[in-house]
Amino acid sequence: MGGAFIELDNVWKIYRVGVIDYPALRGVSLSIDKGSFVSIVGPSGSGKSTLLHLIGGLDRPTRGEIRVSGQPISSLSDNRLAEYRNKTVGFVFQQYNLIPYLSAIENVEIPMIVSGVPPKQRREKARRLLEELGLGDKIWKKPLELSGGEQQRVAIARALANDPSIVLADEPTGNLDGASAKVVVDLLKRINEERGVTVIIVTHNMEVAWATKRIIYLRDGVVVKEEVRKQ
Repeated sequence: MGGAFIELDNVWKIYRVGVIDYPALRGVSLSIDKGSFVSIVGPSGSGKSTLLHLIGGLDRPTRGEIRVSGQPISSLSDNRLAEYRNKTVGFVFQQYNLIPYLSAIENVEIPMIVSGVPPKQRREKARRLLEELGLGDKIWKKPLELSGGEQQRVAIARALANDPSIVLADEPTGNLDGASAKVVVDLLKRINEERGVTVIIVTHNMEVAWATKRIIYLRDGVVVKEEVRKQ
């Protein structure tokens, strides 16, 4: 562990719906160490996904500050924020977000294309990542030719394509059966332990949360409790 890596200081996110302000986050302050394996839990509407999107640079806070490696990301220019999303963060979503007409290996290559990695190098790396995740025999399959668990493993490989220091997973097991969900959680745990990647999972599933080392409980946009688990 390397000390505070991700820091949130009095972070608010307020959405305006018509003339009504809806605060999704209400002054959240927390720090996450480098190499942590963390889950964020809470009821629907508690602000879990909003918090993840802010850390990932998909949105900006209304007020307050988010720092990653000491760098305030909320004040970055749009171009710098896009670079942060592409190089520092890997995203895994409930719906997989794979491009249906591309093969597994082509989906994994997408972040590397954005980063300008040469074709041969990105093809080799995408193949290696899929092999590591047990999909070496499925690299040319399209998403609809894969099971839900396999699609999520492709999404995880894509998230790792640019060697991110942070992986953010938003309900990564939400569409999976119990056995597939366990495979995905075990993979995220392995990525955390073997690669030293900071992994943050938003989940409704307490079995998923219990696999992590720290659980942050959100309710009504505030942190109400934290739990550090012995592994």
